[in-house]
Amino acid sequence: MPATFPAVRRPRMSARRLPHLVFLVVVAGTLVRLFALNNELCWSIAPPTAALALLYVAGPARWDRLGGAGRPVWLGTLLALWSWVAWTLPAPLTFAYAWLAVPFAVLAVRMPTRTLRAVALGVVTALLVAVLVRACGGADPDVLTPPIAAVWATAVLYRNQQHLTRELADTRGELARRQREAGRLTERARIARDLHDTLAQELAGSRMLLQAAERDWDRRPDAARRQVRVVTDALGEHLAQTRGIIDDLTPPVLARDGLEAALRELSARTGCAAEAPRISFSAEHAPRALPTEQAVALLRVTQGLLANACEHARATHVHVTLSYVGGTTAAVEVRDDGVGFDPAVVRSNLGSTAVGRGFGLAGARERLRDLGGTLTVDTAPGHGTRVRAALPAEDRVPVGAR
Repeated sequence: MPATFPAVRRPRMSARRLPHLVFLVVVAGTLVRLFALNNELCWSIAPPTAALALLYVAGPARWDRLGGAGRPVWLGTLLALWSWVAWTLPAPLTFAYAWLAVPFAVLAVRMPTRTLRAVALGVVTALLVAVLVRACGGADPDVLTPPIAAVWATAVLYRNQQHLTRELADTRGELARRQREAGRLTERARIARDLHDTLAQELAGSRMLLQAAERDWDRRPDAARRQVRVVTDALGEHLAQTRGIIDDLTPPVLARDGLEAALRELSARTGCAAEAPRISFSAEHAPRALPTEQAVALLRVTQGLLANACEHARATHVHVTLSYVGGTTAAVEVRDDGVGFDPAVVRSNLGSTAVGRGFGLAGARERLRDLGGTLTVDTAPGHGTRVRAALPAEDRVPVGAR
């Protein structure tokens, strides 16, 4: 299954709402000072100041409902109230009120179009300069420069943060999409290997039996009928295994009786094919429970190895051994007395599909590697072949359990 990427982390709540906090602190402080002064002018300024705070809070709370047309109107109303209150306030209170330009710069950057953002930021800067000039009684560069720099730095930083957040979201989305695609391809390859190791191999064996029955039909009818009955029984098993592929790729005999019984049945069934070598099976050490995926992998790999031995080794005897080494490793060894082959040729073909061999050793090695296992090949021309498939058996989950 594809792994799941975490959602894009938003800025922390305090950082995201810091401009709003600055706004509300300044407005609340202004209201407190107005109530403390307790004169007629202050009481006339207090209601517009409270309205400014309420309107500011309502905007982010209804941001999506405002839409592209409502946001500029909302910001323009805020700026109008701000400039009126700042121009009406007593001069000592005006300088602190000028710092409301910082959160207004953030709102300007959030406007829907580039033109609106530029115009809004320009209006905020112009109003800030007017408020500072009134508060200082003139244009003093030492007074004007820090607030203006803070406004533009805030706008630039907030804009860059928005850009980086969007890039991060896009990157996470692309990575998640690619991982889902990789998961689909991996699952497709796994199903293809299972189909190769089940239906392809079993149908090939059934075809060989039917061809032998056809040759023996007139001369040895009893043998031919036995071969047809074997094919009939095998086709019933094939149908059950096909359903097993659909149902989590678990063969019925494996889910019911375990890996040892499944390997024993596989060895007996494969050895019944016409012109097949004699196939024997043995189990060593105390059996150990395996997860379903590992047990299926060992069974399918063994099935492919037996098919290769029957088709290509020209062996007279093949022996299959299931062993549990040290209680931590489950291994299946397939050994034949056939013609063998050159290991260098096998190594050169591990990255590709050999002609007439399906997935072969390369597919078996890849399947085991995905589960943390290994495939060892020991062979030489004229000296037979020994292939050992091993998987870790540390998990005590029984076959067929999830």
